[in-house]
Amino acid sequence: MKFGNTTPILRSFDEVKAKEFYLTFLEFELDWEHRFSEGLPLYMQISKGSCVLHISEHHGDSSPGTALRIQVSDLEAYHELLLGKNYKFARPAIQDMPWGSKDMSISDPFGNKLVFTSSVST
Repeated sequence: MKFGNTTPILRSFDEVKAKEFYLTFLEFELDWEHRFSEGLPLYMQISKGSCVLHISEHHGDSSPGTALRIQVSDLEAYHELLLGKNYKFARPAIQDMPWGSKDMSISDPFGNKLVFTSSVST
């Protein structure tokens, strides 16, 4: 029995804010968008490397306040990239965690928490 990759669904309430945060600030790529018809809620897939996320405006797809961890090979470089953007809604910091990783937590405009994490070399 094999299990595949997980694709989290994160709740969104505003397409413009979601795209500004995920595509412009975090530099994810927009893979595709779907609406059942014009004026209805947006459902989209974004990705960065092998990290794939679904962002949904549909009621019931997910609850705001979801937290997820995303493995990053060079957390320090990503941290510097994000700080250089001077995004007015987030100034993330890297923390050394007691279990041996380095984590950088960022909340999106909808209360979802993304924890970018990197293993510490020993």
